[in-house]
Amino acid sequence: MEFNDVIKNRYACKKYDGTPVTKEALDAILAAGRLAPTAKNLQEHHVYVIQSEEGLKKIDALTPCRYGAPVVLMVTYDKTNMFTYPGDAVTSGVEDATIVATHLCLAATANGIENCWLNFFDPAKAKEAFALPENEEVVMLLDLGHAADVPAGKPLANHGKRKPLSETVTYL
Repeated sequence: MEFNDVIKNRYACKKYDGTPVTKEALDAILAAGRLAPTAKNLQEHHVYVIQSEEGLKKIDALTPCRYGAPVVLMVTYDKTNMFTYPGDAVTSGVEDATIVATHLCLAATANGIENCWLNFFDPAKAKEAFALPENEEVVMLLDLGHAADVPAGKPLANHGKRKPLSETVTYL
């Protein structure tokens, strides 16, 4: 799929049919996340692939937003290995994990896998539920799967509606 088609067609899928994601597609998605740039190339992110019944039950206990996806990716960052920007108020952890997550989303779409970026959960509870290392912080969850053939599995009617650039961009 051409890149412009990927960014035009990617949407937040809210209903999956439960069909497994192939290893080839999952490997391609994870490889794209690995290629994401990070500040000073610190690569402080970590991606957890959750696809076991036990793991998915933990996700369901954290959020109502799995929507039947057979795979959930949890993107974290190492808070002991971040770049601190001038002024000492901002670090690269969330930023870099978000870039990784964006690569994962777009790669999923390019590989025919629907996805939904989830942030409706408590990151501290996710960290606890999966017994993550103390130095890691959870940024987001990403549902992966094949859309159900129902309205909730398709883009919203207003998906293609966007504000004009004149309302979202200012040239200085």
